[in-house]
Amino acid sequence: MKQTTRNVGSLSASPMAFVGAGVMGEAMIRGLLARNLLPPGLITATHPRPERLETLAAQFHIQTAQDNRAAAAGADIVVLSVKPQVLARVLRELRGAVGPNTTILSVVAGVPIGVIVDALRHPVVARCMPNTPAQIGEGMTVWTATPQVGSEQRGQIRAILAALGEQLEVQDERYMDMATAVSGTGPTYVFLLMEALIDAAVHLGFSRVDARALVLYTVRGAALFAGRSSLHPAELRSLVTSPGGTSAAAIYQLEKGGMRTVVSKAVWAAFQRSVALGREARAARETAEDGPAAEGGSPAPPMRSPGSVLTLP
Repeated sequence: MKQTTRNVGSLSASPMAFVGAGVMGEAMIRGLLARNLLPPGLITATHPRPERLETLAAQFHIQTAQDNRAAAAGADIVVLSVKPQVLARVLRELRGAVGPNTTILSVVAGVPIGVIVDALRHPVVARCMPNTPAQIGEGMTVWTATPQVGSEQRGQIRAILAALGEQLEVQDERYMDMATAVSGTGPTYVFLLMEALIDAAVHLGFSRVDARALVLYTVRGAALFAGRSSLHPAELRSLVTSPGGTSAAAIYQLEKGGMRTVVSKAVWAAFQRSVALGREARAARETAEDGPAAEGGSPAPPMRSPGSVLTLP
């Protein structure tokens, strides 16, 4: 899949702060610089470990800081890419530091937009869910935003996420838990399938090195072929399943073993866990602040319906 540039905004003069520069934050920085979407001097990354900041500065020539509040204060776009367990503390640090038109883009897994809006008392917030292949610019990122995020800001978000691969804007935050179960967790399902295929190839007699190569390029090729085809995967499967052939024999065993049912149950379990994480994040926020009302917080603003953006070749 190739990332569409439709409705992608300009980032050339928009200072960005990455509050938390772990694996995903680094992937976003690398993608932005590789595509010349933003000069290094306009990017600031924060991290609690000085040695990590030294590595980022040496590798990308960006600005670094340990002070989250100071970094956010000078940014037009603030990317929250910290671990969920430290988010509450980070949000307390940032409250009052961001400007009224600053866009907050959260990459924090399982944390609803309302938690961030309430904690910062700032309504211009977007939330995204990238997946593991985003680290090499081949990811799938689903995102949504509050109504206060304007069209130009949405274009900038698309540009940022284009640095990670493909992006899909959804009309309501409830789709984020669904996306977590399908695309966010999806690489895990594929890795498990690959592991099983490698083990099966070794059982047949291939060396583990050869088995890995066979499976890796088979999965890669199948994904590329499906992405470039206009046919549904079921049609593609039918095209390579000859009556009485090897594929038919293999599919019979997969169906007999309930593969579809197991996959469906796995996705449902991931979805339920994502929903539970969101509830836990809300409960933690209310506990930390003694309830939203005690701090003058407000409920999350309703999502508008911007429609979906996804272009395949």
